[in-house]
Amino acid sequence: MAIEIERKFLVDVARLGTLPEGSRIVQGYVPTKTKVAVRARIKGDSAFLTLKGESKGASRLEFEYPIPLSDAELIIAELCDSATIDKTRYEITHEGHLWELDIFHGENEGLVVAEVELDDESEEVVIPAWVQKEVTGQLEYLNSNLINAPYNSWKSEL
Repeated sequence: MAIEIERKFLVDVARLGTLPEGSRIVQGYVPTKTKVAVRARIKGDSAFLTLKGESKGASRLEFEYPIPLSDAELIIAELCDSATIDKTRYEITHEGHLWELDIFHGENEGLVVAEVELDDESEEVVIPAWVQKEVTGQLEYLNSNLINAPYNSWKSEL
């Protein structure tokens, strides 16, 4: 069984140094009637179909499969609602952990989130100086929720 264990954090961009080269990611979500997220993602010249279960703490089931780029484009265009997540991802290694830093574009412009995947929920991780606040378990920060309630529609409430 594939279990994703990750912690999610907001980032203070003023404390970021020079970033490595990033990858543009566009992804759409197939509407479902459950808490399962079905995502088609295009990252550069690669594409993936992903199913994610409901979050339980920092863990949830995740199944990801490579698919042809043309299939992902068609899934996003025809099976997903019109909104997509558009972001640039930067991979940063810090104290033995790989951090994925996402700078969002479009309706989620201004949102910068970093995630670190763990082998166990109790695994210790050294938090980088550019991390501002942990938002693990806060559903509004899930990409699948940012589709229907984009950051720019609620950030003024923070």
